[in-house]
Amino acid sequence: MSDDDAKIEIHRGLKGVYFDRSRVCYIDGRAGELRYCGYSIHDLAERSTFEETCYLLMKGELPTRAALDAFSAELRAARILPPGIYDIIRTVKSAHPMDVLRTAVSALAAFDAEVADNSHEATLRKGIRLTSQVPMIVAAHEQLRNGREPVPPNPKLSHAANFLYMLKGAEPSADAAKLMDIDMVLHAEHGSNASAFAARVVAGTEANLHAAITAGVAALSGPAHGGAAENVMRMAQQIGDPASAAEYVKSKRANREPVMGFGHRVYRAEDPRARHMRAGVERLSREMGQPQWYQILEALVEAMKPYARHGVCVNVDFYSGVVYFLNGIPEDLFVPIFAVGRVPGWTVQVLEQFENNILIRPLTLYNGAEPRPYVSIEQR
Repeated sequence: MSDDDAKIEIHRGLKGVYFDRSRVCYIDGRAGELRYCGYSIHDLAERSTFEETCYLLMKGELPTRAALDAFSAELRAARILPPGIYDIIRTVKSAHPMDVLRTAVSALAAFDAEVADNSHEATLRKGIRLTSQVPMIVAAHEQLRNGREPVPPNPKLSHAANFLYMLKGAEPSADAAKLMDIDMVLHAEHGSNASAFAARVVAGTEANLHAAITAGVAALSGPAHGGAAENVMRMAQQIGDPASAAEYVKSKRANREPVMGFGHRVYRAEDPRARHMRAGVERLSREMGQPQWYQILEALVEAMKPYARHGVCVNVDFYSGVVYFLNGIPEDLFVPIFAVGRVPGWTVQVLEQFENNILIRPLTLYNGAEPRPYVSIEQR
């Protein structure tokens, strides 16, 4: 290693490295604060809708009533999948839902007349279409893999309610639709996370939005990024009783193993999104006569309190999985639901990348063999 190499500081995982500016998502990990375009996630979760939040992310400002109505109409009009996409879903229906989603999103590029147009206007239109098409893919796959035909979208329903309708085949209750809407708002954008960064790397090559979002879906499919909600539900089922939570935590910490749903790469305080899903778990658990799930989660939170001072706090996925479970959604759809909400965030990340595009090309510090002569195969 040369003297110059010795001076190079390696930031593994690019931790703490700023690679660009963004006017969309503000995160203060120490204070546990999250804002979209200046608006607190608490105000958006409590007072906004997914459609309004999409508009805010994609256009930078909250809409007027007329603008929101027009935008919502665009989303409803985009609830169309080409017949060829249904054929692809049928062909690969035995695969994991995230693999099906990745394949179908990639294939949609072949059916979009604007696929090669990377202008701001065309990319925004494609982002709106994909925001509506991704939930259709997830819902269609769920129906087809269970031997049923896809449920046509209902133009009278909101984005979240229509997704549940296509997924379950029945119109959801107002409470179930509202909780799914809040879940989508909370997952809509989260800065330069792994999937958003993957999308921006692809956009940096001047590839199209479909290619970038395909990369985002691929990155999200990894359990280190999108799999926490699924793992939390399995953990709750394994614990089985609130009285067993403390012993479970003690055993995990003694073995230096993580407790699912605690800790986050960004937040050192409680994930600000978590409180909005906590209330949903409490209500649903009680209404469905299964209060043990909420009680198990709260017992885990209590047992993990000593670690909060070290920044190991509850995150949004801790509660999301149980909400999905109580709504009768299969565990392998938990991550695809995350993707359903994240499409507008991926879209706006790509839009920002295109505005002042540059190829993202970091370096790796070589630490392999020193220069050595090539030896012919006969002499080895």
